[in-house]
Amino acid sequence: MIILVFSWPASAGLFDDVKQAVDHPSSKTSEKTPDDNTTVSGLKEALSIGTKNAVKEVSRSDGYFKNEAIKILMPEKLRKVTDVLRTVGYEKQVDDFVLSMNRAAEKAAPRAVPIFVEAVKHMTFDDARKILRGGDTSATDFFREKTRDKLYTEFSPDVRESMDKVGVAQSYKKMTAGYEKVPFMKKEDIDLDHYVTNKALDGLFYMVGQEERKIRTDPAARVTDLLKTVFGGKH
Repeated sequence: MIILVFSWPASAGLFDDVKQAVDHPSSKTSEKTPDDNTTVSGLKEALSIGTKNAVKEVSRSDGYFKNEAIKILMPEKLRKVTDVLRTVGYEKQVDDFVLSMNRAAEKAAPRAVPIFVEAVKHMTFDDARKILRGGDTSATDFFREKTRDKLYTEFSPDVRESMDKVGVAQSYKKMTAGYEKVPFMKKEDIDLDHYVTNKALDGLFYMVGQEERKIRTDPAARVTDLLKTVFGGKH
């Protein structure tokens, strides 16, 4: 579940109550309207739960590999290479290489949790206002803006380590070795660490955005006690 505070489109008035609390902090028009601290606390709790669940989804086995929306495919620069290899009997090596990149992303993904938690911890009331008043992926945009650079910096070493453990380099060498045996063909070089790290982050943010959209339109989403307080216990 992600960003549970957005799961109430069927009760527009309820969302308006929370929005009014953010836009007009001093307003006392409704006894059930949560105060500023409660509203922000509810948002922070929802964001914390949601991002942890999103990371859990992508970090499980096949979290990337069997999700066609975020699966890490062959780098475009190598697609000519792999097309040739598949025609000369190296299909397994190509498939193993693609699998190894996705396994590396899945193993590195849990590193995102503390970074997301830290971003939520430092979320301001102004941030909360922008999220509540924003579009379908305003919370995802918040995380992308606040965490992308830090995620890359701290994610990259874990991706590199994971790639070593799951054998990306070995798979790449086996694959390109076959390519070099084809007459007049030269190996294409690419920064695999950079490529896999960026694709892993793209996939993670995509999933966060998908979960945000789903919760915004799913009235059956579960709520915590704090979120019930934020929304006056209505659902």
